[in-house]
Amino acid sequence: MENITVIGAGTMGNGIAHVFAMKGFDVILCDISASALERAIETITRNLDRMLKKEKITETDKSKALSKIETTSDLEYAVKNADLVVEAATENVELKLKIFKDIDNFAPEKAILASNTSSISITKIASVTNRPEKVIGMHFMNPVPVMKLVEIIRGYSTSDEVTKIIMDTSKKLGKVPVEVNDYPGFIANRILMPMINEAIYSLYEGVAGVQEIDTVMMLGMAHPMGPLQLADFIGLDVCLAILDVLHDGFGNPKYAPCPLLKNMVQAGKLGRKSKEGFYSYYHGTKEWIVSDNFKK
Repeated sequence: MENITVIGAGTMGNGIAHVFAMKGFDVILCDISASALERAIETITRNLDRMLKKEKITETDKSKALSKIETTSDLEYAVKNADLVVEAATENVELKLKIFKDIDNFAPEKAILASNTSSISITKIASVTNRPEKVIGMHFMNPVPVMKLVEIIRGYSTSDEVTKIIMDTSKKLGKVPVEVNDYPGFIANRILMPMINEAIYSLYEGVAGVQEIDTVMMLGMAHPMGPLQLADFIGLDVCLAILDVLHDGFGNPKYAPCPLLKNMVQAGKLGRKSKEGFYSYYHGTKEWIVSDNFKK
């Protein structure tokens, strides 16, 4: 594992590129949007500056990490010499299947293909490639440079050898890999999303307000942030997409997304990324903004 390609320059993609570069891997960060790539490098630089200010790294460390990252919008070029490709595109099944078909065509036969998907079946993704034994899930947590966990998801055909390589590679990143099998939501989101959904239902049904729900979970259950604030942090559209996967995969009504969540996504209230969700994030503030209009 020397040459790493990361597909997608959003929040997860730039975080994944960051941690690989910090550990000395050569990274190509690929995205169809040139502006997204520019923003990604700006974000990585800003995060490195924050680490430098806290004296966690040196100026030399920062320079070396940035020098390890190359950007491109040419997918074929990005993967042609890759040992490992990590896809971190939007949580959309059809998009991921198309990306993996293309990666499979362009990447060398030796390359391992990983997805950062938070819920979509690795077996399904692998089925569109000619190397299902080399397709695996690497579900990093947000923010990637900070969070230790990497959920390693084995598809139906993922080989023992590939699983061991990815487990070892994750450890080299300073992460703690946990191996799980390929079922809807894996472990992290199979447990987390029903909790978030139930919190939204509690708001929808008028049991308590946003701040009250989050306070109960923070002070009563020792969670670092409440489920509604966490939903904003993840992105309400992402939460909805994961719940849809769980609902479709298990056919159990307990996974049905709350109507309030659907309405907020439809209205473009996606959380921190859109500046509004259960809280407001304008000007760096966090305020309770949920009104009666969102409760029906």
